[in-house]
Amino acid sequence: MAARRDRTHYLYLAVIAAVVLGIAVGFLAPGVAVELKPLGTGFVNLIKMMISPIIFCTIVLGVGSVRKAAKVGAVGGLALGYFMVMSTVALAIGLVVGNLLEPGASLRLTDEAASAGEQQAAGASEGTVDFLLGVIPKTIVSAFTEGEVLQTLLVALLAGFALQAMGRSGEPVLRGIGHIQRLVFRILAMIMWAAPVGAFGAIAAVVGETGVDALKSLAVIMIGFYLTCAIFVFLVLGALLRLVAGISVVALLKYLGREFLLILSTSSSESALPRLIAKMEHLGVSKPVVGITVPTGYSFNLDGTAIYLTMASLFVAEAMGDPLSVGEQISLLVFMVIASKGAAGVTGAGLATLAGGLQSHKPALVDGVGLIVGIDRFMSEARALTNFAGNAVATVLVGTWTKEIDKERAAEVLAGRVPFDERTLVDDHGPAETADTDTDTEGGAPDRRDPVKV
Repeated sequence: MAARRDRTHYLYLAVIAAVVLGIAVGFLAPGVAVELKPLGTGFVNLIKMMISPIIFCTIVLGVGSVRKAAKVGAVGGLALGYFMVMSTVALAIGLVVGNLLEPGASLRLTDEAASAGEQQAAGASEGTVDFLLGVIPKTIVSAFTEGEVLQTLLVALLAGFALQAMGRSGEPVLRGIGHIQRLVFRILAMIMWAAPVGAFGAIAAVVGETGVDALKSLAVIMIGFYLTCAIFVFLVLGALLRLVAGISVVALLKYLGREFLLILSTSSSESALPRLIAKMEHLGVSKPVVGITVPTGYSFNLDGTAIYLTMASLFVAEAMGDPLSVGEQISLLVFMVIASKGAAGVTGAGLATLAGGLQSHKPALVDGVGLIVGIDRFMSEARALTNFAGNAVATVLVGTWTKEIDKERAAEVLAGRVPFDERTLVDDHGPAETADTDTDTEGGAPDRRDPVKV
Protein backbone atom coordinates (compact mmCIF):
# COMPACT_ATOMS: atom_id res chain seq x y z
CA MET A 1 0.00 0.00 0.00
CA ALA A 2 2.89 2.38 0.76
CA ALA A 3 4.18 2.01 -2.79
CA ARG A 4 0.75 2.88 -4.18
CA ARG A 5 0.55 6.05 -2.07
CA ASP A 6 4.01 7.04 -3.30
CA ARG A 7 2.86 6.65 -6.91
CA THR A 8 -0.06 9.04 -6.44
CA HIS A 9 2.28 11.41 -4.61
CA TYR A 10 4.48 11.54 -7.70
CA LEU A 11 1.38 12.07 -9.83
CA TYR A 12 0.51 15.31 -8.03
CA LEU A 13 4.13 16.46 -8.09
CA ALA A 14 3.83 16.01 -11.86
CA VAL A 15 0.68 18.18 -11.80
CA ILE A 16 2.58 20.97 -10.03
CA ALA A 17 5.41 20.73 -12.57
CA ALA A 18 2.87 20.81 -15.40
CA VAL A 19 1.26 23.98 -13.99
CA VAL A 20 4.64 25.74 -13.79
CA LEU A 21 5.51 24.65 -17.32
CA GLY A 22 2.09 25.75 -18.58
CA ILE A 23 2.50 29.22 -17.08
CA ALA A 24 5.94 29.53 -18.69
CA VAL A 25 4.61 28.50 -22.11
CA GLY A 26 1.68 30.88 -21.72
CA PHE A 27 3.97 33.86 -21.15
CA LEU A 28 6.73 32.91 -23.63
CA ALA A 29 4.58 31.60 -26.50
CA PRO A 30 0.96 32.75 -26.02
CA GLY A 31 -0.03 31.74 -29.56
CA VAL A 32 1.09 28.18 -29.00
CA ALA A 33 -0.38 28.12 -25.49
CA VAL A 34 -3.89 28.97 -26.71
CA GLU A 35 -3.76 26.02 -29.09
CA LEU A 36 -3.14 23.72 -26.09
CA LYS A 37 -6.57 24.48 -24.63
CA PRO A 38 -8.14 21.18 -25.90
CA LEU A 39 -5.80 19.26 -23.58
CA GLY A 40 -7.36 20.88 -20.54
CA THR A 41 -10.87 20.73 -21.95
CA GLY A 42 -10.50 17.03 -22.72
CA PHE A 43 -9.34 16.19 -19.21
CA VAL A 44 -12.15 18.16 -17.56
CA ASN A 45 -14.66 16.45 -19.86
CA LEU A 46 -13.30 13.06 -18.78
CA ILE A 47 -13.96 14.02 -15.16
CA LYS A 48 -17.40 15.43 -15.97
CA MET A 49 -18.53 12.20 -17.59
CA MET A 50 -18.03 10.49 -14.22
CA ILE A 51 -20.00 13.01 -12.15
CA SER A 52 -23.53 11.80 -12.91
CA PRO A 53 -22.92 8.09 -12.19
CA ILE A 54 -21.00 8.93 -8.99
CA ILE A 55 -23.75 11.22 -7.71
CA PHE A 56 -26.41 8.64 -8.62
CA CYS A 57 -24.66 5.77 -6.83
CA THR A 58 -23.80 7.84 -3.76
CA ILE A 59 -27.30 9.22 -3.26
CA VAL A 60 -29.11 5.94 -3.99
CA LEU A 61 -26.89 4.03 -1.56
CA GLY A 62 -27.27 6.74 1.07
CA VAL A 63 -31.02 7.32 0.81
CA GLY A 64 -31.82 3.66 0.22
CA SER A 65 -30.07 2.63 3.44
CA VAL A 66 -31.85 5.17 5.67
CA ARG A 67 -34.85 3.96 7.66
CA LYS A 68 -36.93 7.12 7.61
CA ALA A 69 -37.63 9.32 4.59
CA ALA A 70 -38.04 12.27 6.97
CA LYS A 71 -34.32 12.07 7.81
CA VAL A 72 -33.38 12.71 4.19
CA GLY A 73 -35.82 15.64 4.03
CA ALA A 74 -34.34 17.09 7.21
CA VAL A 75 -30.81 16.91 5.77
CA GLY A 76 -31.91 18.59 2.52
CA GLY A 77 -33.90 21.32 4.27
CA LEU A 78 -31.08 22.09 6.68
CA ALA A 79 -28.54 22.20 3.86
CA LEU A 80 -30.64 24.57 1.72
CA GLY A 81 -31.28 26.87 4.71
CA TYR A 82 -27.55 27.00 5.45
CA PHE A 83 -26.74 27.66 1.79
CA MET A 84 -29.11 30.66 1.68
CA VAL A 85 -27.67 32.19 4.87
CA MET A 86 -24.02 31.77 3.86
CA SER A 87 -24.64 33.08 0.34
CA THR A 88 -26.13 36.23 1.88
CA VAL A 89 -23.14 36.58 4.22
CA ALA A 90 -20.73 36.16 1.30
CA LEU A 91 -22.60 38.79 -0.74
CA ALA A 92 -22.49 41.22 2.19
CA ILE A 93 -18.74 40.72 2.66
CA GLY A 94 -18.15 41.35 -1.04
CA LEU A 95 -20.22 44.52 -0.75
CA VAL A 96 -18.19 45.86 2.19
CA VAL A 97 -14.79 45.13 0.63
CA GLY A 98 -15.89 46.48 -2.74
CA ASN A 99 -16.87 49.81 -1.15
CA LEU A 100 -13.55 50.01 0.68
CA LEU A 101 -11.36 49.25 -2.36
CA GLU A 102 -13.28 51.15 -5.08
CA PRO A 103 -11.33 49.14 -7.70
CA GLY A 104 -13.01 50.51 -10.80
CA ALA A 105 -12.52 54.21 -10.18
CA SER A 106 -9.46 54.58 -12.45
CA LEU A 107 -10.64 52.59 -15.48
CA ARG A 108 -12.51 53.69 -18.59
CA LEU A 109 -14.86 51.70 -20.80
CA THR A 110 -13.75 51.14 -24.40
CA ASP A 111 -15.98 50.23 -27.34
CA GLU A 112 -14.38 46.77 -27.46
CA ALA A 113 -15.15 46.16 -23.76
CA ALA A 114 -18.73 47.35 -24.20
CA SER A 115 -19.20 44.87 -27.05
CA ALA A 116 -17.87 42.06 -24.85
CA GLY A 117 -20.30 43.06 -22.12
CA GLU A 118 -23.24 42.86 -24.52
CA GLN A 119 -22.20 39.33 -25.53
CA GLN A 120 -22.14 38.21 -21.89
CA ALA A 121 -25.58 39.67 -21.27
CA ALA A 122 -26.91 37.76 -24.25
CA GLY A 123 -25.66 34.52 -22.70
CA ALA A 124 -27.02 35.22 -19.22
CA SER A 125 -29.05 32.68 -17.30
CA GLU A 126 -32.75 32.17 -17.87
CA GLY A 127 -35.55 32.95 -15.44
CA THR A 128 -36.38 31.08 -12.26
CA VAL A 129 -39.31 29.18 -13.79
CA ASP A 130 -37.16 27.92 -16.67
CA PHE A 131 -34.49 26.93 -14.17
CA LEU A 132 -36.93 24.94 -12.04
CA LEU A 133 -38.44 23.19 -15.06
CA GLY A 134 -34.91 22.38 -16.22
CA VAL A 135 -34.40 20.27 -13.09
CA ILE A 136 -36.83 17.72 -14.54
CA PRO A 137 -35.10 15.57 -17.20
CA LYS A 138 -36.79 14.61 -20.46
CA THR A 139 -36.21 10.95 -19.62
CA ILE A 140 -34.54 9.10 -16.75
CA VAL A 141 -31.61 8.30 -19.03
CA SER A 142 -31.17 11.88 -20.28
CA ALA A 143 -30.35 12.97 -16.73
CA PHE A 144 -27.08 11.06 -17.18
CA THR A 145 -26.39 11.77 -20.84
CA GLU A 146 -26.84 15.57 -20.59
CA GLY A 147 -24.58 15.89 -17.54
CA GLU A 148 -27.01 18.00 -15.49
CA VAL A 149 -26.19 17.66 -11.79
CA LEU A 150 -29.62 18.67 -10.48
CA GLN A 151 -31.41 16.33 -12.91
CA THR A 152 -29.22 13.45 -11.73
CA LEU A 153 -29.92 14.45 -8.13
CA LEU A 154 -33.68 14.29 -8.71
CA VAL A 155 -33.58 10.86 -10.37
CA ALA A 156 -31.25 9.51 -7.69
CA LEU A 157 -33.51 10.74 -4.87
CA LEU A 158 -36.54 9.11 -6.49
CA ALA A 159 -34.65 5.84 -6.93
CA GLY A 160 -33.35 5.99 -3.35
CA PHE A 161 -36.79 6.57 -1.85
CA ALA A 162 -38.22 3.76 -3.99
CA LEU A 163 -35.56 1.31 -2.76
CA GLN A 164 -36.11 2.53 0.78
CA ALA A 165 -39.82 1.68 0.49
CA MET A 166 -39.04 -1.76 -0.98
CA GLY A 167 -37.32 -2.83 2.25
CA ARG A 168 -35.59 -6.21 2.11
CA SER A 169 -36.48 -6.80 -1.56
CA GLY A 170 -34.47 -3.73 -2.53
CA GLU A 171 -31.25 -4.91 -0.88
CA PRO A 172 -29.97 -6.87 -3.93
CA VAL A 173 -30.33 -3.69 -6.00
CA LEU A 174 -28.41 -1.72 -3.39
CA ARG A 175 -25.61 -4.30 -3.41
CA GLY A 176 -25.48 -4.12 -7.21
CA ILE A 177 -25.26 -0.32 -7.14
CA GLY A 178 -22.50 -0.66 -4.54
CA HIS A 179 -20.48 -2.73 -7.03
CA ILE A 180 -21.16 -0.15 -9.77
CA GLN A 181 -19.94 2.61 -7.44
CA ARG A 182 -16.65 0.79 -6.92
CA LEU A 183 -16.27 0.39 -10.68
CA VAL A 184 -16.99 4.07 -11.33
CA PHE A 185 -14.50 5.24 -8.71
CA ARG A 186 -11.86 2.87 -10.09
CA ILE A 187 -12.34 4.40 -13.55
CA LEU A 188 -12.01 7.86 -12.00
CA ALA A 189 -8.73 6.82 -10.36
CA MET A 190 -7.44 5.75 -13.79
CA ILE A 191 -8.51 9.06 -15.37
CA MET A 192 -6.59 10.99 -12.72
CA TRP A 193 -3.30 9.83 -14.25
CA ALA A 194 -4.03 12.17 -17.15
CA ALA A 195 -4.15 15.15 -14.75
CA PRO A 196 -0.65 16.52 -15.55
CA VAL A 197 -1.46 16.71 -19.27
CA GLY A 198 -4.81 18.38 -18.59
CA ALA A 199 -3.28 20.83 -16.12
CA PHE A 200 -0.55 21.83 -18.57
CA GLY A 201 -3.00 22.54 -21.39
CA ALA A 202 -5.55 24.36 -19.22
CA ILE A 203 -3.16 26.72 -17.41
CA ALA A 204 -1.13 27.46 -20.55
CA ALA A 205 -4.28 28.46 -22.44
CA VAL A 206 -5.51 30.73 -19.63
CA VAL A 207 -2.18 32.55 -19.36
CA GLY A 208 -1.81 32.75 -23.15
CA GLU A 209 -5.30 34.22 -23.63
CA THR A 210 -5.07 36.73 -20.77
CA GLY A 211 -1.59 38.18 -21.13
CA VAL A 212 0.39 40.36 -18.73
CA ASP A 213 -1.20 43.70 -19.66
CA ALA A 214 -4.70 42.70 -18.55
CA LEU A 215 -3.34 41.37 -15.28
CA LYS A 216 -1.54 44.63 -14.53
CA SER A 217 -4.42 46.94 -15.37
CA LEU A 218 -6.96 44.97 -13.32
CA ALA A 219 -4.66 43.87 -10.51
CA VAL A 220 -6.59 45.79 -7.82
CA ILE A 221 -9.88 43.94 -8.23
CA MET A 222 -8.08 40.61 -8.73
CA ILE A 223 -5.99 40.90 -5.57
CA GLY A 224 -8.90 42.35 -3.62
CA PHE A 225 -11.14 39.48 -4.71
CA TYR A 226 -8.58 36.83 -3.76
CA LEU A 227 -8.03 38.42 -0.34
CA THR A 228 -11.78 38.67 0.26
CA CYS A 229 -12.23 35.00 -0.58
CA ALA A 230 -9.39 34.11 1.81
CA ILE A 231 -10.96 36.18 4.61
CA PHE A 232 -14.31 34.47 4.06
CA VAL A 233 -12.85 30.95 4.07
CA PHE A 234 -10.40 31.27 6.97
CA LEU A 235 -12.25 33.70 9.23
CA VAL A 236 -15.98 33.19 8.57
CA LEU A 237 -16.08 29.51 7.59
CA GLY A 238 -13.12 28.70 9.84
CA ALA A 239 -14.79 30.18 12.93
CA LEU A 240 -18.09 28.44 12.14
CA LEU A 241 -16.39 25.08 11.60
CA ARG A 242 -14.43 25.38 14.85
CA LEU A 243 -17.48 26.41 16.92
CA VAL A 244 -19.90 23.83 15.50
CA ALA A 245 -17.73 20.81 14.72
CA GLY A 246 -14.54 21.52 16.67
CA ILE A 247 -12.49 21.02 13.50
CA SER A 248 -9.73 23.28 12.20
CA VAL A 249 -10.44 24.66 8.73
CA VAL A 250 -6.70 24.52 8.00
CA ALA A 251 -6.66 20.78 8.75
CA LEU A 252 -9.72 20.23 6.53
CA LEU A 253 -8.25 22.21 3.64
CA LYS A 254 -4.93 20.38 4.01
CA TYR A 255 -6.83 17.09 3.79
CA LEU A 256 -8.35 18.35 0.51
CA GLY A 257 -5.05 19.73 -0.81
CA ARG A 258 -4.95 17.54 -3.93
CA GLU A 259 -8.45 18.60 -4.88
CA PHE A 260 -7.53 22.28 -4.57
CA LEU A 261 -4.51 21.67 -6.80
CA LEU A 262 -6.76 19.98 -9.34
CA ILE A 263 -9.17 22.95 -9.34
CA LEU A 264 -6.34 25.47 -9.59
CA SER A 265 -4.75 23.68 -12.53
CA THR A 266 -7.97 23.06 -14.51
CA SER A 267 -9.97 26.20 -13.55
CA SER A 268 -12.94 23.92 -12.89
CA SER A 269 -14.46 23.03 -9.52
CA GLU A 270 -16.40 20.22 -11.20
CA SER A 271 -13.12 18.36 -11.74
CA ALA A 272 -12.93 17.82 -7.96
CA LEU A 273 -16.61 17.03 -7.25
CA PRO A 274 -16.31 13.23 -7.42
CA ARG A 275 -13.24 13.25 -5.17
CA LEU A 276 -14.98 15.54 -2.66
CA ILE A 277 -17.80 13.00 -2.35
CA ALA A 278 -15.31 10.17 -1.79
CA LYS A 279 -13.21 12.13 0.70
CA MET A 280 -16.16 13.36 2.76
CA GLU A 281 -17.38 9.79 3.13
CA HIS A 282 -13.86 8.71 4.10
CA LEU A 283 -13.80 11.52 6.67
CA GLY A 284 -16.75 9.88 8.46
CA VAL A 285 -19.74 11.86 7.17
CA SER A 286 -22.73 9.62 6.36
CA LYS A 287 -23.65 8.74 2.79
CA PRO A 288 -27.05 10.54 2.89
CA VAL A 289 -25.49 13.79 4.10
CA VAL A 290 -22.64 13.64 1.56
CA GLY A 291 -24.92 12.54 -1.28
CA ILE A 292 -27.40 15.36 -0.72
CA THR A 293 -25.21 18.22 0.54
CA VAL A 294 -22.34 18.04 -1.98
CA PRO A 295 -24.30 17.92 -5.29
CA THR A 296 -26.88 20.42 -4.02
CA GLY A 297 -24.12 22.68 -2.75
CA TYR A 298 -22.45 22.69 -6.15
CA SER A 299 -25.61 24.31 -7.48
CA PHE A 300 -26.80 26.43 -4.56
CA ASN A 301 -23.84 27.06 -2.24
CA LEU A 302 -21.73 29.31 -4.44
CA ASP A 303 -19.97 31.45 -1.83
CA GLY A 304 -17.12 32.47 -4.14
CA THR A 305 -19.56 33.40 -6.89
CA ALA A 306 -21.58 35.47 -4.39
CA ILE A 307 -18.52 37.49 -3.36
CA TYR A 308 -17.61 37.94 -7.02
CA LEU A 309 -21.08 39.20 -7.95
CA THR A 310 -21.14 42.08 -5.48
CA MET A 311 -17.50 43.12 -5.91
CA ALA A 312 -17.76 42.97 -9.70
CA SER A 313 -21.04 44.94 -9.66
CA LEU A 314 -19.45 47.75 -7.67
CA PHE A 315 -16.36 47.63 -9.90
CA VAL A 316 -18.44 47.96 -13.08
CA ALA A 317 -20.57 50.79 -11.64
CA GLU A 318 -17.48 52.81 -10.64
CA ALA A 319 -15.73 52.18 -13.97
CA MET A 320 -18.88 53.38 -15.78
CA GLY A 321 -18.91 56.56 -13.68
CA ASP A 322 -22.28 55.63 -12.17
CA PRO A 323 -21.60 54.45 -8.58
CA LEU A 324 -24.41 52.63 -6.81
CA SER A 325 -26.07 54.27 -3.80
CA VAL A 326 -26.42 52.34 -0.54
CA GLY A 327 -30.08 51.61 -1.31
CA GLU A 328 -29.22 50.35 -4.79
CA GLN A 329 -26.44 48.17 -3.38
CA ILE A 330 -28.80 46.53 -0.88
CA SER A 331 -31.50 45.89 -3.49
CA LEU A 332 -28.84 44.50 -5.86
CA LEU A 333 -27.62 42.21 -3.06
CA VAL A 334 -31.13 40.83 -2.57
CA PHE A 335 -31.49 40.33 -6.31
CA MET A 336 -28.14 38.55 -6.59
CA VAL A 337 -29.05 36.13 -3.77
CA ILE A 338 -31.82 34.84 -6.01
CA ALA A 339 -30.01 35.26 -9.33
CA SER A 340 -26.98 33.28 -8.20
CA LYS A 341 -29.22 30.27 -7.53
CA GLY A 342 -30.64 30.39 -11.04
CA ALA A 343 -27.17 30.16 -12.59
CA ALA A 344 -26.51 26.65 -11.35
CA GLY A 345 -26.11 24.87 -14.67
CA VAL A 346 -24.69 27.73 -16.74
CA THR A 347 -21.13 27.49 -18.03
CA GLY A 348 -19.25 30.56 -16.81
CA ALA A 349 -22.05 31.12 -14.31
CA GLY A 350 -20.37 34.01 -12.50
CA LEU A 351 -19.92 36.27 -15.52
CA ALA A 352 -23.27 35.33 -17.06
CA THR A 353 -25.15 35.94 -13.81
CA LEU A 354 -23.40 39.27 -13.30
CA ALA A 355 -24.47 40.40 -16.77
CA GLY A 356 -28.00 39.08 -16.33
CA GLY A 357 -28.35 40.68 -12.89
CA LEU A 358 -27.17 44.09 -14.06
CA GLN A 359 -29.37 43.87 -17.14
CA SER A 360 -32.45 43.27 -14.99
CA HIS A 361 -31.49 45.67 -12.21
CA LYS A 362 -29.65 48.52 -13.95
CA PRO A 363 -29.33 48.01 -17.75
CA ALA A 364 -27.04 51.01 -18.19
CA LEU A 365 -24.24 49.11 -16.49
CA VAL A 366 -24.33 45.96 -18.63
CA ASP A 367 -21.72 47.15 -21.12
CA GLY A 368 -19.22 47.53 -18.28
CA VAL A 369 -19.12 43.76 -17.77
CA GLY A 370 -16.73 43.67 -20.72
CA LEU A 371 -14.08 45.33 -18.53
CA ILE A 372 -13.46 42.14 -16.58
CA VAL A 373 -13.95 39.57 -19.32
CA GLY A 374 -10.19 39.44 -19.86
CA ILE A 375 -9.36 38.42 -16.30
CA ASP A 376 -12.52 36.47 -15.53
CA ARG A 377 -10.72 33.15 -16.00
CA PHE A 378 -8.25 34.03 -13.26
CA MET A 379 -11.07 35.21 -11.00
CA SER A 380 -13.01 32.05 -11.81
CA GLU A 381 -10.25 30.03 -10.14
CA ALA A 382 -10.74 31.95 -6.89
CA ARG A 383 -14.50 31.49 -7.24
CA ALA A 384 -14.08 27.76 -7.78
CA LEU A 385 -11.66 27.33 -4.86
CA THR A 386 -13.95 29.26 -2.50
CA ASN A 387 -17.07 27.42 -3.68
CA PHE A 388 -15.29 24.10 -3.13
CA ALA A 389 -14.09 25.06 0.37
CA GLY A 390 -17.59 26.27 1.23
CA ASN A 391 -19.16 22.97 0.20
CA ALA A 392 -16.59 20.92 2.12
CA VAL A 393 -17.27 22.95 5.27
CA ALA A 394 -21.04 22.75 4.68
CA THR A 395 -20.89 18.95 4.47
CA VAL A 396 -19.10 18.70 7.82
CA LEU A 397 -21.47 21.22 9.45
CA VAL A 398 -24.65 19.52 8.20
CA GLY A 399 -23.22 16.16 9.29
CA THR A 400 -22.57 17.61 12.75
CA TRP A 401 -26.01 19.22 13.10
CA THR A 402 -27.76 16.01 12.06
CA LYS A 403 -25.39 13.83 14.14
CA GLU A 404 -24.37 12.00 10.97
CA ILE A 405 -20.61 12.26 11.34
CA ASP A 406 -18.15 10.00 13.13
CA LYS A 407 -16.08 12.61 14.96
CA GLU A 408 -13.49 10.14 16.21
CA ARG A 409 -12.86 8.93 12.68
CA ALA A 410 -12.73 12.52 11.40
CA ALA A 411 -10.01 13.31 13.94
CA GLU A 412 -8.03 10.23 12.90
CA VAL A 413 -8.37 11.05 9.19
CA LEU A 414 -7.38 14.71 9.58
CA ALA A 415 -4.40 13.66 11.69
CA GLY A 416 -3.24 11.45 8.81
CA ARG A 417 -3.58 8.18 10.69
CA VAL A 418 -6.30 6.82 8.36
CA PRO A 419 -5.06 7.58 4.83
CA PHE A 420 -7.42 7.96 1.88
CA ASP A 421 -7.18 5.12 -0.64
CA GLU A 422 -6.14 6.85 -3.86
CA ARG A 423 -6.27 3.56 -5.75
CA THR A 424 -10.01 2.87 -5.37
CA LEU A 425 -11.38 6.17 -3.94
CA VAL A 426 -13.96 3.99 -2.12
CA ASP A 427 -14.20 3.49 1.61
CA ASP A 428 -16.43 0.91 3.32
CA HIS A 429 -16.12 2.03 6.91
CA GLY A 430 -19.90 2.25 7.30
CA PRO A 431 -20.22 5.77 8.76
CA ALA A 432 -23.09 7.39 10.57
CA GLU A 433 -25.81 6.70 8.02
CA THR A 434 -26.62 3.65 10.10
CA ALA A 435 -27.33 5.68 13.25
CA ASP A 436 -31.06 5.39 12.63
CA THR A 437 -32.08 2.05 14.11
CA ASP A 438 -35.78 2.10 13.24
CA THR A 439 -36.74 -1.34 11.93
CA ASP A 440 -40.39 -0.68 11.19
CA THR A 441 -40.14 -0.66 7.40
CA GLU A 442 -42.04 -2.22 4.58
CA GLY A 443 -40.98 -5.80 4.11
CA GLY A 444 -39.77 -6.11 7.71
CA ALA A 445 -36.10 -5.81 6.73
CA PRO A 446 -33.77 -5.95 9.71
CA ASP A 447 -31.51 -3.00 10.44
CA ARG A 448 -28.25 -3.20 8.50
CA ARG A 449 -24.95 -1.56 9.27
CA ASP A 450 -23.76 -1.24 5.70
CA PRO A 451 -26.06 -2.42 2.89
CA VAL A 452 -23.38 -2.22 0.19
CA LYS A 453 -21.03 -4.74 1.77
CA VAL A 454 -21.09 -8.23 0.27
